Amino acid sequence: MPVVMDADRIGRTLTRIAHEIVERNRGVKDLALVGVRTRGDHLARRLARTLHEITGDEVPTGALDITLYRDDLMRHAVGPQPLVRRTEIPFSIDDRKILLVDDVLYTGRTTRAALDALIDFGRPRSIQLIVLVDRGHRELPIKADYVGKNLPTSFEESVQVYLQESDDRDEVVLQGGAA
Repeated sequence: MPVVMDADRIGRTLTRIAHEIVERNRGVKDLALVGVRTRGDHLARRLARTLHEITGDEVPTGALDITLYRDDLMRHAVGPQPLVRRTEIPFSIDDRKILLVDDVLYTGRTTRAALDALIDFGRPRSIQLIVLVDRGHRELPIKADYVGKNLPTSFEESVQVYLQESDDRDEVVLQGGAA
């Protein structure tokens, strides 16, 4: 299990992304961060802290649960019921630039579900996608605006993101593949 990003690298990557956000948007006015539960939520909160350190301005942050928007939810007639968590967006997304945050971009289906869920909350001016890792293999025409690390993978491999808030450590690990 090679560690492809350690805690220091994740921290530096989020700082770089925060600077890119400020540069691309000419500050943080009208921005809001929405993280896809669970690890995207943690990353969004970290980015909000870093943006505050850079600009001195607070960026509203929310968390989005996409469970009921997934296209694979009803594929299996029998089995465990999905765990539905709370969506917490304590601000209006209308006419804001929303920065949608997730940990790994793979097929694009999670992002599509997140876009569908987000639109149910209002009409943002724009949506920009931030991912810590882009592993390729898209099935939908979705591309991230900000990428922490491009990590080409095989279909047999998986990318696991561990964050201090939920996993007691910060690292990105590549698992599986040919031995």
